[in-house]
Amino acid sequence: MKAIVTVMLKKGVLDPQGEAVKFALGGLGFLGVNGVRQGKMIELDLADGTDTAQVDEMCTRLLVNAVIESYTLEIL
Repeated sequence: MKAIVTVMLKKGVLDPQGEAVKFALGGLGFLGVNGVRQGKMIELDLADGTDTAQVDEMCTRLLVNAVIESYTLEIL
């Protein structure tokens, strides 16, 4: 079983990496980009029997900084 965790900065938290990407895209001629938010995707290969609550705990204890980040979880 696999789980996909998508981690993004919360709204209102400054995203300097996203701003750098937006600036670089503009420099390459892509002028229609109004904003960029950069995050991370974590793919977990899990043993059978691992439940969603365990993956949620992994996220809250290690994978996500709950102060500035939010996440979505998809079990495949």
